[in-house]
Amino acid sequence: MTADDNQRDKDQTPPRPSRLRDAWRVLIGRAGNGSDNGGLAPAAPRGIEYPQAALIGALIGGLPGPAIVLDRDARVIAYNEAATSLAPTLRVGEPALITLRMPELVDAIRRAGLRRERQRVEFFERVPLDRWFEAFVTPVMLPGGNDARSQILLMTFNDLTPLRRVEEMRADFIANASHELRTPLAALLGFIETLQGPAKNDVAAREKFLGIMQQQATRMARLIDDLLSLSRIELNAHLQPSTPLDLAPVVRQVADGLLTLARDRDVEIKVAVPSEPLIVYGDRDELIRALENLVENALKYAAAGKRVDITLSRAQTRAGMPEARIAVRDYGPGIAPEHLPRLTERFYRVDVADSRAQGGTGLGLALVKHVVNRHGGRVSIESTPGAGASFVMHLPLPTGNFGETRDTLDKSMT
Repeated sequence: MTADDNQRDKDQTPPRPSRLRDAWRVLIGRAGNGSDNGGLAPAAPRGIEYPQAALIGALIGGLPGPAIVLDRDARVIAYNEAATSLAPTLRVGEPALITLRMPELVDAIRRAGLRRERQRVEFFERVPLDRWFEAFVTPVMLPGGNDARSQILLMTFNDLTPLRRVEEMRADFIANASHELRTPLAALLGFIETLQGPAKNDVAAREKFLGIMQQQATRMARLIDDLLSLSRIELNAHLQPSTPLDLAPVVRQVADGLLTLARDRDVEIKVAVPSEPLIVYGDRDELIRALENLVENALKYAAAGKRVDITLSRAQTRAGMPEARIAVRDYGPGIAPEHLPRLTERFYRVDVADSRAQGGTGLGLALVKHVVNRHGGRVSIESTPGAGASFVMHLPLPTGNFGETRDTLDKSMT
């Protein structure tokens, strides 16, 4: 082959951008060049094709979700700021294939361009995080013409990740709740069959089985009660309590109510409250229930420490805002660090067998978290294996006039 032949072949080889553009045309269903383009008008040169690009960009800039506008050749005309979180490498005038590499999206763009009908597609991303999206590709005809410059594709995206997370949580919750209820129910059915059959006339076995059946029925009732309480709290989660409440009587009431359990476990309860009132806006019954759960856990699972401290104090947040802290400190075996982040999850247990033996439902700390969240606070947990654990409820204190809040509290109590 001569040098002239090599030069002629090189001249006939299309440049790289042209080859990329042809490949993109094949992907979106527009193979061919010149007039052989599937009946579609060829795109005008970039830069003069869309004099309305600035207006289009301004319009989609006001949309809360990601939005991208493409021409008939699926090149980017405009996109809003939200779209950069979905596709950081978007560039005006470049083929969308460079950034939007999901096969589902490519296929939806192709169908929308060919059929001139809106297309909906869902896709999943694993990088940088697991995210689910819903995309709509809508053909739009700009006023003022019927050529290719008047035909654009509007892509809008909805983040489905929160909904998918909720669905997963709901499925996990139903599975866990069903399992927790199925276990004692199976035990009850088994004992009933035994009492109706082989042990029908066995007095000793009957007394033993009836005692176990009572325990299992009580466990089911406790679980259902916790589920209903949690449901009620979640139902009112958006309504922050507005009734002034002094926390010192709440702490004393919980401590007095659990003295019998403490004596049975041979555990001493020590209470420390300040002399001045600590008034929050709160729901008395919910806060009592939450604190009871914390103290009961300390008495049941940390009885080996022989002591539980309940401390009410005034403190400040990192931002300098005043808050009340109710700390429940035990001196038991403590909790391993890997369990701490998940302790407030529903049905999560450090030791499943021990929890069930103690009558736990796995919902106590979840209920505490939801109660405190409804009051605008948070729950913190600290523990060192072998040195006990500390559970603290942080509740915001009113920042208004203390005298007015105190007067309101006095009126509510009269």
